[in-house]
Amino acid sequence: MQPLRSLVPIIAATGLALLIPTAGFAQTPEGFEDMTPEQRREYVQGLSDEERQALRDQRRAQWDAMSEEEQRAARQEQSERRNADREAMRQKWDSMSEEEREAARAQQKAQKEKNREVWNNMSDEEKAAARERAREYRGGQGQGGRGGERKGRGGQGKRQQ
Repeated sequence: MQPLRSLVPIIAATGLALLIPTAGFAQTPEGFEDMTPEQRREYVQGLSDEERQALRDQRRAQWDAMSEEEQRAARQEQSERRNADREAMRQKWDSMSEEEREAARAQQKAQKEKNREVWNNMSDEEKAAARERAREYRGGQGQGGRGGERKGRGGQGKRQQ
């Protein structure tokens, strides 16, 4: 039994040593909430998969620790921020010339085609993994991203191809 007793502290120390490096992954930079959406997107895209997962876990833990009133206030703040962002995008669009709008439409169309090409070249397993990542990103909220299935589409997404 003596060898077993010395094995327990070793296993515990090893487990803790494995957890310590991930503690730094979940740290968000100072002012993360004050960043523009583009800056946040850039920051998150620069993280490794493990760092992104640690950040999601940290944010989920923070959310779960909030009272219902705090969550309601956070939802309201996010809604207001989203509306302000939409208004800013609308003003930018309205201030564009017709040529700039056409260029923006062409860029959006090209990106959509590129995404479709990538999707069409994926195997069924890769598509299933991508769908699972999207579900995890949405926090398990279902197809619609707001807690339920998309209405009128049978949960099949935007279109079938």
